[in-house]
Amino acid sequence: MRRISSAKRYAQAVFEIALERNEFESWQEGLKKIADLTTDNKLMALLENPSLSFAAKKSLLQERLGETNPLAFNLALLLVSKGILRLSGDISQTYNELLDAHRGIERAKVTTALSLGDKERDAISHRLGEIVERKVVVDAQVDPSVIGGFIARIGDMLIDGSIHQKLETLKRTLVEVGR
Repeated sequence: MRRISSAKRYAQAVFEIALERNEFESWQEGLKKIADLTTDNKLMALLENPSLSFAAKKSLLQERLGETNPLAFNLALLLVSKGILRLSGDISQTYNELLDAHRGIERAKVTTALSLGDKERDAISHRLGEIVERKVVVDAQVDPSVIGGFIARIGDMLIDGSIHQKLETLKRTLVEVGR
């Protein structure tokens, strides 16, 4: 929990800076570059090595990040100095959520039994958009246990229109009637 709240605070601060300077895309790109660094285990071992000087770590970051938003680079340096560079993925994700909210976009995690085609994805996006009264972008996942229909999660809202759920409801109803 502490990790998530810490990442959220950094993301909110970064978002405020991006909003003030109208630099949404450069921050988004910079945060993604920083987050991508954490996938390189050798680089992370060097950046987390306490015996390596900060100047050497800074040089490694400059080399790997290349041209990036100078303030995003400073954030990377701060995260390295605090030993929490691994938070950058959570920071980037939270920043993207804040940016989407600012632009009036909601993200929906939609789980279906089969992969969605563009037509189905657009139809679900449109219908969910009507429900939440915002533009909805669908992040689709496949889970055969859904059987049919879909399960959508938008923020804290859960919409379960799966065949699995309908069968479970029918099962409970039949058990209650039999008592």
